[in-house]
Amino acid sequence: MANLHRGDIASHPDVSEMRDRYARMLGGRDVALVDGPVFLLGLYCAASPWIVHYTASQPALVTHNLILGVAIGLLALGFSRAPERMYGLSWAMCAMGIWMIIAPWIVGSSPDTGVVVNNIVIGALALVLGLICAGTAAKSTPRP
Repeated sequence: MANLHRGDIASHPDVSEMRDRYARMLGGRDVALVDGPVFLLGLYCAASPWIVHYTASQPALVTHNLILGVAIGLLALGFSRAPERMYGLSWAMCAMGIWMIIAPWIVGSSPDTGVVVNNIVIGALALVLGLICAGTAAKSTPRP
């Protein structure tokens, strides 16, 4: 078999185009590690009123958690389908996490400890995952 290696490709006439194409192909895949946990968090958030059993005592929070859970799940799908376009929404995930932490007192009516702890855990996880996404996006975004 002939030795096809001819040295460094730096002298190749299309090296800059190849590097740009390679960067475009891999661009945004750093956030892919967070897609699964974000989707699972959204799924749990949507189902949590029935898991923690507060559907009768907090009907407003049931609707709230269902809507926010679907929104978090859709963010996760967006992170996996078009991560380069979803980088800006990483901060929205952080905002949703903070909102989930304070929502039991704003949306709910005198929530019990289980409801409060449930929303604080969901909110803290959403905030941490949003910060991870935002940090990864900031690190992988090319600087001019």
